[in-house]
Amino acid sequence: MKALVYEGPKLLNVREQQVPEPGEDDVLIKVERVGICGSEISGYLGHNSLRKPPLIMGHEFAGTVVSAGSRTQRFQPGDRVTVNPLVTCGECRECTTGMSQLCARRKLLGAHLPGAFAQYVNAPEKNVYALSDHVDFDDGAMIEPYACAVHICRLLKLTPTDKLLIVGAGPIGLFTLQAAQVYGVKHIVVADINAGRLAIAAELGAITVASLQDEAPLTYDAAVDAVGLEITRRQCTEYVKPGGRVVFSGLHEDGSKLQFNALIRNEVTITGSFAYSRADFETALSWVDEGRMTLRPWLAHAPLEEGQSCFERLLGDPGGIAKFMLIP
Repeated sequence: MKALVYEGPKLLNVREQQVPEPGEDDVLIKVERVGICGSEISGYLGHNSLRKPPLIMGHEFAGTVVSAGSRTQRFQPGDRVTVNPLVTCGECRECTTGMSQLCARRKLLGAHLPGAFAQYVNAPEKNVYALSDHVDFDDGAMIEPYACAVHICRLLKLTPTDKLLIVGAGPIGLFTLQAAQVYGVKHIVVADINAGRLAIAAELGAITVASLQDEAPLTYDAAVDAVGLEITRRQCTEYVKPGGRVVFSGLHEDGSKLQFNALIRNEVTITGSFAYSRADFETALSWVDEGRMTLRPWLAHAPLEEGQSCFERLLGDPGGIAKFMLIP
């Protein structure tokens, strides 16, 4: 099979690989669509410790079942599916109390295990979900990042009357905007320096700003940092009201200086958001099935062989493209 292999910083090559054999609890899937995630861009640059070459990345995907292991029961060849790529033990306290994303033994397809930048990929049957006939492969591949947004909004405990600030109009910021709208939130401001991405946010119903300088601090009930820089984290903490809630989801910079005395005096709640629980993934699947979340008008498609050029475009100016989908 063809696979796009990460072989070093800014080096992706299409290589011939063996088609994986499904284990007795696995499903072998022919990949139809696989999205490029921001964490993979970090890996491509050599900045992500989880992604070490040589590696087949890719964890946002949908496809068609080819075969299944001897102990599987739920899928037949030809079934259309998506996959929760976060493989957890299912036995620890975190897994059994609804926090599987914090499982100490978790492994991610496309990081710890071979991923979906390939024609075929293996996944545990328990992580595979059927797609309804009306859900196309593009939306099926985006259920994973949608699940991240569902998790963010659940942590924020949003109510319809909240004023929400989202810093960053990349895919996670845009998905969070849509998830917040499902919660009934009407007043949502999205801040970004990318005019193309702001245009998408505006079409989705957000109030958009290229700079927060003209916005009044202590304005918002809740804020999301979907970038992960010191400046964007500071903006989120400075623009929420006393008693406000902030979720950090971006992972670009490790260290950040925050005004902790003000945060303490204003009783601002700060929460990290990592991936999603199994319930969050299933909620995202349900909302996509109901047509509540989609970014199809702003997708771009490319064959697997053009993967490196897609990464480079995302590092430059993607304009009005929210997500690149590779087709193996």
